[in-house]
Amino acid sequence: MNLNQLLVRAARSFPDRVAISHGTADYCDYATLARRASGLGGAMQGALGLKPNDRVGLFMTNTPEYLEAFHGALHAGMTALPINNKLHEKELAYILDDAGAGVVFVTPDLAEKAMKGLEIAGSKARAVVVGEAEYTKYRDSDPISMVEQDDDDLAWLFFTSGTTGNPKGAMLSHRNLWEMMLSYFLDVDRVPVNGAALHPAPMSHGSGFYGIPHLAVGARQVVPESGGFDPDEILHLCQELEEVSLFAAPTMVKRLVNYQGGGEAPNLRTVTYGGGPMYVADLKAALARFGQKFVQVYGQGESPMCITVLPREDHADIDHPRHEDRLASVGYAQSVVEVKVVDGDDTELPTGEVGEILVKGAVVMRGYWDRPVASAESLSGGWLHTGDMGTFDADGYLTLKDRSKDMIISGGSNIYPREIEEILLRHPDIAECAVVGRPHEEWGEEVIAFVTPREGAEVNTSELDELCLENIARFKRPKGYRITLSLPKNNYGKIVKRELRSRLAVEGDS
Repeated sequence: MNLNQLLVRAARSFPDRVAISHGTADYCDYATLARRASGLGGAMQGALGLKPNDRVGLFMTNTPEYLEAFHGALHAGMTALPINNKLHEKELAYILDDAGAGVVFVTPDLAEKAMKGLEIAGSKARAVVVGEAEYTKYRDSDPISMVEQDDDDLAWLFFTSGTTGNPKGAMLSHRNLWEMMLSYFLDVDRVPVNGAALHPAPMSHGSGFYGIPHLAVGARQVVPESGGFDPDEILHLCQELEEVSLFAAPTMVKRLVNYQGGGEAPNLRTVTYGGGPMYVADLKAALARFGQKFVQVYGQGESPMCITVLPREDHADIDHPRHEDRLASVGYAQSVVEVKVVDGDDTELPTGEVGEILVKGAVVMRGYWDRPVASAESLSGGWLHTGDMGTFDADGYLTLKDRSKDMIISGGSNIYPREIEEILLRHPDIAECAVVGRPHEEWGEEVIAFVTPREGAEVNTSELDELCLENIARFKRPKGYRITLSLPKNNYGKIVKRELRSRLAVEGDS
């Protein structure tokens, strides 16, 4: 079934409901959105010369037109190719070439970068700038009937962030996204009909995925006027709209908590966070400011938004004897997947032992686009090998240790950077930190911590040593500290530890 049946149904059942708001202003209702998507689909088939299962790039700032183009591609039986709008033109060119995109929709603010990317690209993708006369003509084209799709046809080609090399395209089918939607209703939240999905995070990623459940019940999608993350604007929208839900990376949650203006958020319903580590200290601060509004999801692009969940009930259960341990975990397996932890031979490990996290279920990708070897490796034995290390407790709650490549082996002992980072962040003078391994002749690797002080603070490394020695084994204590004004991050706000290791390598060479 074509996932866009959700929009067709919403337009038939709730034609007059607001489908998209731009800030607090109504942009269009469901009948209008469906008509525009159908018109764009017809133009893709006709004037743009595409056919079912061709890839349609979306290189756009968050904007209402994003949803028109996304649903237009699905309506025409094509594969949406959302692309992070912060990528360099060379990275854009790589993705367009690798996916063989036929067209890319672009917002005006990204048009110059997109044109440079197309000049570099070997593919013949054509750019259409939304909001211009050409786009409006296509949008207002004669509508077409929705193209039927098989469950396993591609709906979304999701390119990974590429922090360890060139990104790969995770092939997400209509069935995959349908399962993800069901998991949202089962495990995260039951969207009310007057709900509003606020999109301050990139719609090319988690925020876009979570627009689908809201579409299913005829709720509204809200695109901030700023097109991105503005704490003052978010708080204002949470005062003006009803039942507001949003997806946010942990770095965004932290910025929202620390923002001193804007007042409260009385109509905030749910903040779903994920995409990186949310440290316990930061989570406690978020709960103190906004209350029990938080749900954590752990997933990957290869299993979109669906591996484990830590529901709001566990955030609220402060009397549980392992409450803090649960806040440090990523929760238990979501309803649509099986999850296990294995050793190097894929043998399942008992409770308490650390190994690689594997996932199986109908939500898991078909494989990587045009990467049969990588697909076979990643999906060996019918399970997605996440590359993440973790351990289950006796109640089935999973705690992440780190990416397998980030684990430090010193003197034959495994050291998980996140454990040390959690301790360092307890110090009041530390704003951010990242722990990596540096080669050592005798021990194999030694622990080095990069720390960013809070504004106006000075870091005393002796105090950090003391803090570590009070809480973790001596061999895990950092053997050196690097004070830095900021930590390198990728386009999704994740710390790029590869760059930190490179800095240490340069130190060793000098």
